[in-house]
Amino acid sequence: MDVVEEYTGHVEPGGAAARRTLAALTITKISVGPMDNNAYLLVCRSTREALLVDAANDPERLSDLIGHGDDRPTLRTIVTTHQHQDHWGALGAIAGAYGANTVAHEADAGVLPVPPDQYVTQGDTLPVGDCVLEVIHLRGHTPGSVALLYRDPDGHGHLFTGDSLFPGGVGKTTSPENFTSLINDVRSRVFDQLPDDTWFYPGHGDDSTLGAERPKLDEWRERGW
Repeated sequence: MDVVEEYTGHVEPGGAAARRTLAALTITKISVGPMDNNAYLLVCRSTREALLVDAANDPERLSDLIGHGDDRPTLRTIVTTHQHQDHWGALGAIAGAYGANTVAHEADAGVLPVPPDQYVTQGDTLPVGDCVLEVIHLRGHTPGSVALLYRDPDGHGHLFTGDSLFPGGVGKTTSPENFTSLINDVRSRVFDQLPDDTWFYPGHGDDSTLGAERPKLDEWRERGW
């Protein structure tokens, strides 16, 4: 698989993956499936242990992303950010092929094709080798949507938001109550806690930073989506 090493946050459907190399962790982004879903492979540089955020679709492409040689990383964990099918279409195939532990929030676990080996919620942590991800529960797009935060000790934060936060707004909700829940959680658990240089990685489309989106929070609340 082609991997672009100059990371911009943009990948094309069916195109090359893009890798960001940090001091202790690499983040590789790929677009899979007919809904342009992003999947993210996080690899600890010292242990070569890996975590996949959303085995969304195209198990063959995800396997190519992980690699086939003796030097490929060891996929330990697959996190499903939320219950919508476009985010777990390859979960059974990838979990079965690699023997990885599957992780989700209990409120979204019932529809998943593989029962989670581990439930997570607000404040929990997950290892990626020697690195640590923090779990942030964002209620509204679905009851059990989670985001994952990596605090790079040598740089800024990296936040994987599923479909709860995008450039230009929060994720789709199905009622005013769900929208209020989501915008409240996004403000209090993300924007009120993390600095502007936090880079976030959504479930579809291009990345952004909290600083680029922060001025729009009141506008999002006013428009209701």
